[in-house]
Amino acid sequence: MRAVVLTGERTVAIENVPDPELTGPDGVVVRVEHTAICGSDLHLYHGDIEATGVRLGHEFIGTVAEAGPEVRTLRVGDRVLVSGLIGCGHCDACASGDPVLCRNGGLTIFGTTPGLPGGQAEAVAVPLADTFALPIPESIDDEQAVLLTDILPTGFLAAQRAAISPGSTVAVIGLGPVGILALQCAQLFGPARVLALDPVPDRLERAAALGAEPINASNGGGPAGVLDATAGRGADAVIEAVGLDQTIADAIVCAATGATISIVGVNLSMTLPFPMAAALLKNVTVRMTVAAIPSTWRALVALLASGRLRPEGIFTHHLGLSAAADAYRIFDRHEDGVLKVLLDPTT
Repeated sequence: MRAVVLTGERTVAIENVPDPELTGPDGVVVRVEHTAICGSDLHLYHGDIEATGVRLGHEFIGTVAEAGPEVRTLRVGDRVLVSGLIGCGHCDACASGDPVLCRNGGLTIFGTTPGLPGGQAEAVAVPLADTFALPIPESIDDEQAVLLTDILPTGFLAAQRAAISPGSTVAVIGLGPVGILALQCAQLFGPARVLALDPVPDRLERAAALGAEPINASNGGGPAGVLDATAGRGADAVIEAVGLDQTIADAIVCAATGATISIVGVNLSMTLPFPMAAALLKNVTVRMTVAAIPSTWRALVALLASGRLRPEGIFTHHLGLSAAADAYRIFDRHEDGVLKVLLDPTT
């Protein structure tokens, strides 16, 4: 079969690789129908994480082509979405839908290690399928299903952990795919205002269309814009969805005294220059989150089915798997107004 393989820094290729096999009696093999490129894939693409030779991708949906004898909730022919990260599948944390807190140290992300090949491929082996795969409800369309594999749960938990209260002011830093979804999820919690920060004009326009107040963050103007918009007070809740050293520092500046800051942007630095004095004097709460994806599915499926949450337009580019190199370049460089890329493994 064909799969997207990281071949070097900022280089991917489509390679013919062995077909996946069941990982065990509790696993399934999924024939992939749609797969996406995530912002966190770029950490591997940029070489921040050494992963040459790894088959990429952790956002994918498809149809069960083979199921192990111990799989109880899925059958061959079922269309499923799969959590982008998994745990041991047996501890109480995994059973509750939170593999991030796996008691047996089993947290693994598809497409980041040779031991768990990713879903930017024609097929993928999924272990522990009863815990980490979900039959796609009829009320959910395919693009929504792909979003449920990672970034929509991430955006939802970013908002939930920001402790947003009705009537409050929220600032969202970074309007990429996760930031836009976090913005929409923040609105579910009843804030009076959502301030949206980004240096890219089309992303600010998208946020404004969703009811947020856009603030141009170019040339370091984001925090000043938040303070101007709040008469110097700052935001009651801040969601940081970029992960740069500077945007994390900006989140502290944007925060009001007593605010909660929810960081979901991925930062891999071991020497982050954190503005501790400002955080201390403001008495802020800082929360950092790796999304417990399955734990969100029940709430998010209901919100999507009811129309309370409408994440349309997240996928701006649709390309075939054979165009993966172009897709990664476009996504990495923010070319052509890209927000997120969906890949079709059949082409």
